[in-house]
Amino acid sequence: MDRKEEAVKLIKRKMNHESFLSYIEIAEITGYHPKYILKLKKEIIDGDISLVHGNKNRKPINTISDEEKKKIISLYKRSNASIRQFCKFYARRSYSCIYNIIKEYEKSLDK
Repeated sequence: MDRKEEAVKLIKRKMNHESFLSYIEIAEITGYHPKYILKLKKEIIDGDISLVHGNKNRKPINTISDEEKKKIISLYKRSNASIRQFCKFYARRSYSCIYNIIKEYEKSLDK
C-alpha cells in the first residue's frame, strides 16, 4: 500500500471514531509531517483528495523538442568540434543537455 493511501485510510478511520491514533501518531506511522496529515484531513473533508499526482504522465514543459534535437545533431555532425566546443558555439542549451542528446544519438548508432 502506498504511504498516502495508508495515511488517508488511517485518517478516515480516526474521523469515523474507529481508531484512537492521534494525528501525530499517524504522521509517525506514515512518515509524513503532522501538518501534511492535517492538510490531507482537510482534503478528505472537502472531498477533493487525489491519490495520484496531477502532473503524472505529462511531458515536462521545459523538455527539449524533437526538432531542436534533430537540429543539434545535424549541426554537430557537420562540425569537427568537440562536444564542449560545440556547446560554447550553440549556447542555447546547457552542456549536459547537449551532451546527453549527442550521446543518445551515438548510442542509437551503435545498436
